[in-house]
Amino acid sequence: MFSNRMFNLLVPIISVLLGLIAGAIIMLSFGYNPIDGYIALWNGAFGSPYFFGETIRQVTPYILTGLAIAFAFKTGLFNIGAEGQVIVGWLAAVWIGTTVDAPMFIHLPLALIAAAVAGGLWGFIPGLLKAKLGVHEVIITIMMNYIALYVSNGIIRDVLTDSKDSTDTIKESAALSANWIMELTSYSRLHYGIIVALAAAVFMWFLLEKTTTGYELRSVGLNKHASEYAGMSVSKNIILAMVISGGFAGLAGAMEGLGTFGYMPTHSAFTNIGFDGIAVALLGGNNAFGVILAALLFGVLKIGALNMPTVAGVPSELVEIVIALIIFFVGSSYIIRWALLRLKKEGN
Repeated sequence: MFSNRMFNLLVPIISVLLGLIAGAIIMLSFGYNPIDGYIALWNGAFGSPYFFGETIRQVTPYILTGLAIAFAFKTGLFNIGAEGQVIVGWLAAVWIGTTVDAPMFIHLPLALIAAAVAGGLWGFIPGLLKAKLGVHEVIITIMMNYIALYVSNGIIRDVLTDSKDSTDTIKESAALSANWIMELTSYSRLHYGIIVALAAAVFMWFLLEKTTTGYELRSVGLNKHASEYAGMSVSKNIILAMVISGGFAGLAGAMEGLGTFGYMPTHSAFTNIGFDGIAVALLGGNNAFGVILAALLFGVLKIGALNMPTVAGVPSELVEIVIALIIFFVGSSYIIRWALLRLKKEGN
């Protein structure tokens, strides 16, 4: 019989392959050449230094929102509010980036910390309500997504600017971008944020797997009654889990504000970075390093899709269908598990 580790590796791989095959079938059914489509997608993600830079740039916030969702899942929570935490983190980072005068070694870390703290505070509220009143975190975090969206728009228009639709550009001392990286990637928007994202993944792994605090967080997620009987504070760990999860998402917002754009516009709708993080976490098996690989796949699909209509004539919306199918197969992992067990049994 396959081990759990083997299943954790095979299920996402098979899910991706099934999603790509199903996407190819859909392309054929609409009269498109799936080989040309996938070649265009690959070239759109890696075909030039510019496309490569844009792909890694897209991967960066996906890693962080994927970590946010995965961390919550690992501790028995569903943080569907990563989208709102991204927005408040973006706002906090840009606020510090535009108003503080300091050398880079102070200004940039301060802006990143502000983003993480803002996201953490946005996670603290549903964590507190969950821990003390038993209010389901999904309901609260959905509501707080909308609060973050509209409050941030109001702050941009009425506090940070004089009725403008975007903030001023951040100061160079708070920027994650660098001229040499832009020149190396044909002036893509790639920035140092990828280092922050990878460091965050290592931090999550170390915290959950190598520390007493991480053990308690996972224990409460698995069985809060047994954890409480063992002397662990369930309330404290629920709140801490949501704060850390929100901090990861807040950093994802900082990647956009300090790296990709250098400012924050008002938003008429959600960025979807936080919602895409749910799919990244699921595909990555809620594992820190699995999230990195899943984020890379999603970055390739998102950026590569932009090349499909012009080169292969395939609508980029088909990539969204492929992503949805991959998520479907991940969600139906028990079917894949059953098929693998049958295959193993027949092989014996």
